[in-house]
Amino acid sequence: MTGQYILCIVIAALLGGAIGLEREYRSKEAGFRTHFLVGLGSGLFMVLSLHGFDAFAGIPGIQRDPSRIAAQVVSGIGFIGAGCIIFQKNAVKGLTTAAGLWVTSAIGMTAGAGLYALASVATALVLLCLEGSDFIHHHVFHEKDASQPEADASQSEEHKAE
Repeated sequence: MTGQYILCIVIAALLGGAIGLEREYRSKEAGFRTHFLVGLGSGLFMVLSLHGFDAFAGIPGIQRDPSRIAAQVVSGIGFIGAGCIIFQKNAVKGLTTAAGLWVTSAIGMTAGAGLYALASVATALVLLCLEGSDFIHHHVFHEKDASQPEADASQSEEHKAE
């Protein structure tokens, strides 16, 4: 079983790292190392939660609840994410970074539970969201932004003529 546990955490780390590479490419605060470590740690905690206490199974008076460690991982990532969010000059920054760390943790936990296909699809969706929104922002909204000053310039010319 040790090989299966190692596979779980390796996949968790690699999927987290894939998200981190995208964030690093975009020069965001949390990059490859951060996302890799969040994925790895979440996967490891999930493996520990599911299998780390197997020796205590069947002992009277001892109850195991795999969801307890997982719940604490979610709380811990919430704490880290909160540290990424900054309110400055009437603008909130770091929300996508915090959300990225949150979903990376969920992906790590999913891989740690052995649900590799689900973790992989979730990673693909995260990358599609991040890259897709960047594409739309630069190719759709940028064109509107570029045309906006021309409209303003022509309106100001009309006002001057009046």
